[in-house]
Amino acid sequence: MTIPSEKSKVVRKLRCAVYTRKSSEEGLEQEFNSLHAQREACEAYIASQRSEGWVLVRDRYDDGGISGATLERPALKRLLADIDDGLVDVVVVYKIDRLSRSLMDFARLVDVFDRNGVTFVSVTQSFNTTTSMGRLTLNILLSFAQFEREVTAERIRDKFRASRMKGMWMGGVPPLGYRVENRKLVVDEEAAAHVRWVFDRFLEVGSGTVLAREASNRGMQTRQGKPIDKKYLYRTLNNRAYIGEAVHKGASYPGEHEAIIDRDTWDRVHAILQESPRKRAAHTRADTPALLKGLLYGPDGAAFSPTHTRKGGRLYRYYVSQTVLKHGAGLCSVGRVPAGEIEAAVIDQLRAVFRQPEIVAGTWKAVCAADSDITGEYARDALNRLDPMWGELFPAEQARIVALLVERVDVGTDGLNVRLRVDGLGGLAREMLAGNLEQAA
Repeated sequence: MTIPSEKSKVVRKLRCAVYTRKSSEEGLEQEFNSLHAQREACEAYIASQRSEGWVLVRDRYDDGGISGATLERPALKRLLADIDDGLVDVVVVYKIDRLSRSLMDFARLVDVFDRNGVTFVSVTQSFNTTTSMGRLTLNILLSFAQFEREVTAERIRDKFRASRMKGMWMGGVPPLGYRVENRKLVVDEEAAAHVRWVFDRFLEVGSGTVLAREASNRGMQTRQGKPIDKKYLYRTLNNRAYIGEAVHKGASYPGEHEAIIDRDTWDRVHAILQESPRKRAAHTRADTPALLKGLLYGPDGAAFSPTHTRKGGRLYRYYVSQTVLKHGAGLCSVGRVPAGEIEAAVIDQLRAVFRQPEIVAGTWKAVCAADSDITGEYARDALNRLDPMWGELFPAEQARIVALLVERVDVGTDGLNVRLRVDGLGGLAREMLAGNLEQAA
């Protein structure tokens, strides 16, 4: 019987997969980067174990620019899938923290390796995970790796906090109204004008909804080119950077940058914000001028007065006949009308008037006759611009224009009749022309 010699023993081939990782993307564009260096060292180690049957698999498992604190890595997922398919016998890395920096995540990976009979090897930290001593060594090294990561994170947080306490800008998207120069916030005057308008206008209207609508009419947008909504405006109104402060975890510190909003304006805005949104909305609606106050009359000739009521937290506006107020309901065929509906109907008729060529022509002739220095082109332009700009006017200004144009509105069971003032359009056109001429001068 012939006993085979030591040289004639069959060596089992062990398929080795090299895994490389780099946390940041810096330097990955270079011809020879950190991933290449890791792979070169691992391939050299595998070549030194050729006598043990180690062979390199063709697939590459490289994760560039991905942290080791997560297992959500494309190349690592492919590696684990190939391990489950029985295509890998040994996983080779340069250091264990290239595979994971989390003790819990690494324990999960070792379970996958053990379940599939796969060995894990670090070329700079010699141990074997199939032995109890190797596991102990691995856990100790991994604990230090996790400790290093947590200490590094704490140092970064402490440095960030110290920098904010000094009022320094620590990166990110700068607030509207500022730009970054030499890693510092600098006031952008054009955008800062929008921020000042937001604060000043909020003091007047006290409503985020109204403010958002007016901001949209002004064409205001975020830095990403999106329309400014109510949520964005409230973040702006609460951003302490605008009063020259730097904030870190709720604490404010004097900033290095210049303030856009003065402290008095900030305090007055936040006095309004402390009131509940529902109460502020109710005040805003209640304070909105009644467009037809003193102009609306019923079928019996009695005037209508504006009033409002609240139900279920909502405010409802009406015009009520004096006949009803003095003598009770039932004595007038039209005793009460919803304010929103009848105001919209009157405004629609006024806007229709602005668009009628014969009325526009008659108005500019009257204006030109009263002032020979005003040309017909100026007068036509003034009146033609009133219709498209109507929706951008403040409620108080709309009420003033209605009073200027309308002499009386009669409401009956069959509809309403709007009586215009003879000189109303001419007077309005002259007002607009005066503004145009001042701007032109």
